[in-house]
Amino acid sequence: MGKACDPPLMTEAVFVSLGEQDTRMLGRELARLLPDPAVVALMGTLGSGKTRFVQGLAEGCGCDPRSVTSPTFVLVQEYPGRRPLYHFDVYRLKDANEFIGLGTEEYFARSGICAIEWADRVVDCIPPERVDVFLEIRDSESRTVRVVACHPRYAASVRALRLQDS
Repeated sequence: MGKACDPPLMTEAVFVSLGEQDTRMLGRELARLLPDPAVVALMGTLGSGKTRFVQGLAEGCGCDPRSVTSPTFVLVQEYPGRRPLYHFDVYRLKDANEFIGLGTEEYFARSGICAIEWADRVVDCIPPERVDVFLEIRDSESRTVRVVACHPRYAASVRALRLQDS
């Protein structure tokens, strides 16, 4: 189904988040800019800010960001709002088949945003038409956040996010 981004098609924006609030704000702004439906693939080590970013996506969708926690044991959480948010955490899945068994294709086709934490573990099972978000720990508070449009459908959203930051 999917694969790593094709470099010639990529549009990217790189940010330095100085804390959790910055990370949430980036997620919030991205949610407001994304087309519908949208897939956001989040990648980063433990503690890099993936769930904080999803809380921002929730806020941008009109969902209650306080209800967003890592769905590690539930695997997928659905958050209602102006725009629904579907939050997957694939950290504990055994393999890609288990991910597909969650009914992901139906979620990807629904109106709203599908946010997938640990997406690098199931990259072959997610649509190539997506936004990749890479979070990297710089120090105890700050993160480097790289937002990549893996398909032309998302390029305008990533460019607008970059312009908002300048």
